Parts: sequence; C-alpha cells; structure tokens
Amino acid sequence: MQKVSFNEIEELLIENPVVAAIRSEKDLENVLKSNVLIVFVLYGNIMNISDICKSLKDKGKIVFIHIDLIEGLKGDHIGVEFIKKYVDPMGILTTKPSNIKHAKAIGLYAIQRVFLVDSLSLATGIKNINDVKPNAVEVMPGIVGSIITDMVDRLKVPIIAGGLVSNKKDVMEALKSGALAISTTCKELWNI
Repeated sequence: MQKVSFNEIEELLIENPVVAAIRSEKDLENVLKSNVLIVFVLYGNIMNISDICKSLKDKGKIVFIHIDLIEGLKGDHIGVEFIKKYVDPMGILTTKPSNIKHAKAIGLYAIQRVFLVDSLSLATGIKNINDVKPNAVEVMPGIVGSIITDMVDRLKVPIIAGGLVSNKKDVMEALKSGALAISTTCKELWNI
C-alpha cells in the first residue's frame, strides 16, 4: 500500500476498525496472512525493527511502532528521529507526551497510549491529551465503555480502544461507546 495522508487515517480506521497489535515473530507471521490493514508493532529491537516494518509494508499494511517497547532504542527525540529515518512507519505509539510533540513535528502520526487505572489517571490523561494534542489516543484497557464515551465527549481526537479486547462483543461495545477503532493481539479478531 502506498503511504496515506494523516487525513486518510481516520477514514481507514472507520473502514477497518480492528487494528492488529503484534508482540512476536509468530504474531508477525499471522498478521501477514490476515486481511487486517493497520498494525501496531509492540516488539522488536534496533537491529530488526526495520525488517519487521518492511515485511508489513510489503504486504500493504499501515504500520505504527510503539517506540517505548523497542529494545535498544531510547524513548527520546533521537529515538523518534531514528524510527522516522530508518524505519519510516506511518506513525508511532507512545506514553510519553514529549515524544508525541516531536513525532508530530517531524511528520509522524502520533498516537498517545493512555492507561486508565483510576479517576486520577483519567483526569491526568485528559489534561495531557488536551495539552499535547496527539493525532489519536489509544485508551487502555479497551473494555471500559463508559470511560470511552466520557473521553469522546471531552477530547477532539479519535480514540482507539486497546487492551483486554478478546471477543467480538468487546469490539462492538468499544465501537458503540465511541471508539473509532480497537487494537488487539487476539488474532481471531483480525479478520472480523
């Protein structure tokens, strides 16, 4: 698949609401055989991340790398620039607001991953998102429908639900709650 514009990402998520999140070589093999279009890479190291992404892009997949999880890569501005220059994914995922800002500044689509464990993390997450202005937000866990609805009402960016999404019902509930898409490591859901 040729590179898509940032404006097209939201439309692609609407048309392809299940995002494959891969954590291993076995997941990579499975996703390459699947119909899923968008892939979150949650593993790898500085020696193999380029090859992982090339194999995905060669199969027409749109690739996002969770830079906080790449071994040997420091999650800072230089790490973001390394990913842009040597891997060239569509974008990144990160929990770090400074990496969101820098990724956007150098032309990467930036998805901020937010873990909601209590009301304080929700309030802090919403404040950080509104301050940093990522292109999208991945809310974890993705099976918190009422929280997703609340966040949709309070944010101006697309929400991707991720974490603990394990069946079609979870997918449908997250989408019904207002998530634009879901990310999952459950390969059985990649082709629904």
